Amino acid sequence: MSNPVAEQFSRVISFVFDETFEQTHGIYLDRGTSLFETLAAITAQEASRPLGPASGTIAAKVEHVRFYLDVLADYMQGRKERVDWGEIWRTVAVVTPEEWAASQARLKASHQRLLQLVNESAGWESEDAMSGALGILVHTAYHLGEIRQALSQIG
Repeated sequence: MSNPVAEQFSRVISFVFDETFEQTHGIYLDRGTSLFETLAAITAQEASRPLGPASGTIAAKVEHVRFYLDVLADYMQGRKERVDWGEIWRTVAVVTPEEWAASQARLKASHQRLLQLVNESAGWESEDAMSGALGILVHTAYHLGEIRQALSQIG
């Protein structure tokens, strides 16, 4: 049996994920400012610049977003584990061009895993799945804003 509300929710979440990560549709971002579009224009050197004494580098923010996607995708599927949210902030700072490219590739892979999960979640009966999806959108938008703000200061 199909669930029209769940199907609509999946379409809406997928559409907003697309705007957040891949390409703007005018929902809330300006043209060309999605996460992947923004990151494509950042060099490893720019990604490695400290943004402030307590804010980390863009490279650390990207790894944090990737880690968050992975943790929340698991959460959406009912898998809940304790994680060390501070590890990335302690261990990621300066990246080489190869490391920067690999970091972006890992983020894209996590994003694809998430899209698959969203597209397969036909029921959306789980509050964890719904809150996880919304949390990912809000959290990623927050860090995208931080990255774009940092670029205005380092560029």
